[in-house]
Order: sequence, then structure tokens, then C-alpha cells
Amino acid sequence: MSGPDRRDFPPPRQRGASIHGTLIAALTLITVTAAWLATNTPISLRFTLYIVAAGLAFAPLPVLVYRLYSLQRGVYRLDRDKLTILWGLRSENIPISDIEWVRPLEALAAPLPLPAFRLPGSILGYRRAPDLGTVEFLAAETGSLLLVATRKRIFAISPTDPAAFVQDIQNAMEMGSLSPAAAESVYPSFVVSEAWQSPLTRFLWLAALFLNVGLLAWVSLLTPSLGSVPMGFLPSGEAGEPVPAAGLILLPVISIFLSALAWVLGLAFYRRPEQRSLSQMLWANSVITTILFLIAILFITSAA
Repeated sequence: MSGPDRRDFPPPRQRGASIHGTLIAALTLITVTAAWLATNTPISLRFTLYIVAAGLAFAPLPVLVYRLYSLQRGVYRLDRDKLTILWGLRSENIPISDIEWVRPLEALAAPLPLPAFRLPGSILGYRRAPDLGTVEFLAAETGSLLLVATRKRIFAISPTDPAAFVQDIQNAMEMGSLSPAAAESVYPSFVVSEAWQSPLTRFLWLAALFLNVGLLAWVSLLTPSLGSVPMGFLPSGEAGEPVPAAGLILLPVISIFLSALAWVLGLAFYRRPEQRSLSQMLWANSVITTILFLIAILFITSAA
């Protein structure tokens, strides 16, 4: 049901958002700085080290951005018929009749193993616990963890007000469901596979992938044969001051970052049928953007 009988319990967000935001800012700064240093360094061991540093700093950024998005969107929604867990592209609808018990972490006889790769704000993953079986974590903090046992699985969640959540869910279980809801599980991989069924989506994804890989490979092969290239133009339309040709590597890196961002944002919108056209617009834009980077490199190299 909705309206006054529905209540949203958000997870604690402040600490997790601060930590994720700080990490994203720091890694972005390292990526940009290393890439900028590489653009001003001739092809050498130092240039390679800068590129490796930029790649290593960039690699976790999409994961951190997605986890921050998931934290901001995360909510535990309870009404008389079902409990809905929303966490990024992951969602779980649990009929009230399927819930067997709800317990705080302290009530367990044995310690509950936590996911290995976790941060405040993103305690996610699966662990197998003695006497409990598989536990799926969709939580932000360990201090407010609650275990919700269903017929098939146990979920570890962290509502901001655990006591109120337990009281409300017990009331819902005692009153019973008026219109039983169907159980439903949606995973990020399901969204990807569903989007892949569209011929237009497949074309846009593959086009963006091959264009970016081709752009990166072309620049990598082209750079050693060029001494310097003009990165920009003067107000008169003439080529600007030349810089080391290694600076060209920055363009495919930016293109790949923009394409990855558009892909993730598109998947977020694709979950809702009324927003799927917006997803395809984002993916089409990533293809067009990559083509523009390709044209830019053609102009730069022709002016060298």
C-alpha cells in the first residue's frame, strides 16, 4: 500500500557520503595530475609510470561513484504488504508473509562475517554464516545492522532508526497483508541483460566500445612517431604552442571516462520504462562524443 501506511527508512548516509566523496575527489585529482604530467613528459620510463598511476587511480572511480549513487538512493520501504529494499540498481520486494524474523546483530550467538571489501556507506556483498546460511548485505553501517530472514535468504540492512523499523515490521506481520505482493528480485546484471535485448542498445554499446578502444590504440601507436603536437588554437585560428605528443593520450582517457559515466547513468535510467529513451540518448551521446574526440585528434595531428 502507499500513503500514510507506507514508511521509508533511509540508511545512515552522512559518514559514508563524506568518505566516498573524499575518495572520489582524491582519486580524480591523482588521475588528472598524473595525466597532466604525462602530457608534458617525453616517451620514457617516467611517462609510463605517470600513465600507470593515472590508470590505477582511475580504475576504482566508477565503483566508488556507483556506490555513492547507491547510498544516496538507498532506502528500506515498508508497508502492510511488503518490504522493499532499494540499493542502486539492486531492488528486492519481500512480501510480509515471507518474513520469518527480524533480529539485531547483537542477538546472534556467533559473530557475523562481514564483506571483505567494505567502506562506511557501502557494506555490500554475500557472506555465508554458521547456522544462518547465505547473508546478503545491503547496508551502510555495521552499528545499526538488522537481519531480516525470509524463506529463501537473509538480508543484512541498516535503517537509521532500527528500533522503529523493528516495531513497524512486527506490526505489519501481526496485522497481515491485505493484498499479498509478489516477491521480486532485480540485480544490476539483470538490468544489463534486459537492456542488451534491444538492438539499438547493442549497437550503441558496441559502437562506443570499439570507437574508444580504437581511439586509444591509434593514439598509442601514433604518439611515438610524433615529437610534439599543438594542443589548441590561437584566437587567429592558427595552431597553438606545441607540447609533447604524449599529451594526446589524455583525449582517449577523457573519452573513455565520459563513455563509462554515460553507460552507468543510462543503466540507472533504464530501470524505468518511461525513461529508457533518455538512456539511449545518453548512450548515443557517448558515441557522438567519441567521434568528436577522433576528429579532434585528426585535426591536431594534421597541424603537427
